[in-house]
Amino acid sequence: MIGLSLVYPDLGTWFTVGAIAAVTVAAAYACHVRIQREQAFVQLRLVADAAQKVLLRPLPRRVGCIEIESMYVAAAAHARIGGDFYEAIATPYGVRLIIGDVRGKGLPAVGAAAAVVNCFREAAYDEPTLEGIVRRLDVSSTRHTCTLAAGDLLEQFTTVVLAEFPHQGDRVRLLNCGHPPPLLLHQGKLHVLDPTAASPMLNLAALIGTEYITDTVDCAPGDQLLFYTDGVIESRNGKREFFPLQEWMRHQASTEPRELLDMLHRDLLQHTGGGLADDVAALAVRVHAGCAEEEDAE
Repeated sequence: MIGLSLVYPDLGTWFTVGAIAAVTVAAAYACHVRIQREQAFVQLRLVADAAQKVLLRPLPRRVGCIEIESMYVAAAAHARIGGDFYEAIATPYGVRLIIGDVRGKGLPAVGAAAAVVNCFREAAYDEPTLEGIVRRLDVSSTRHTCTLAAGDLLEQFTTVVLAEFPHQGDRVRLLNCGHPPPLLLHQGKLHVLDPTAASPMLNLAALIGTEYITDTVDCAPGDQLLFYTDGVIESRNGKREFFPLQEWMRHQASTEPRELLDMLHRDLLQHTGGGLADDVAALAVRVHAGCAEEEDAE
């Protein structure tokens, strides 16, 4: 207004006061809208935190005969959860865990992940075999997908790995449905636990078939396994090179599970220059001795 008064000296006092008042009212309204949006954002963050605790509840450090640590990093800067998920439960058949990845992003992926995780939490106690669990997971995933109003239902699939550590603690059973293979450090050597035969991904059993294959792998106390989602191995650097997970894992034989995941997170961010293009989830598992004795004592 001072500048305008220099150019137009006949504007008058009331015009100046009116202009200042109008700008003040506009600024106050803008502040009001911003405060409302900030309050809404805080509420959304609280809801997201609550949803994360339900879908990805914190895992205990010791479950039965295994020590386990988890990591979840969302690609979006302010996101809390996405389509990656995991769970570990002590059951009468041993410790059973799952890690998986729902195709897609946003709320539909979160809903599909919740349907699979909630079904696993029930089926892991009831079903005597991993094949029985995955069949129930496929039914739950298919039912959830059928509620979607749009999109190609055949493209709404989910990849999972189921693992079972019996009470003896000398082996692990794996059922892989199209998921990246776990890595096993056994006596200082790295083993890529590829499935002997492909099993259908969730929601595709009706199209591909329901022949699920379970593999049994020997393990010993002190062995360490890494379960992960494709966000880890598909992370690229500025040269479009993928993160060399297998080579990286070969140098982590004596690393504790929590330290292993912390180092993985740090090295992933360093590899990608500080940003992730996809969500990342991982489980680090170390086998302990004396599982059978612990069960007898209980």
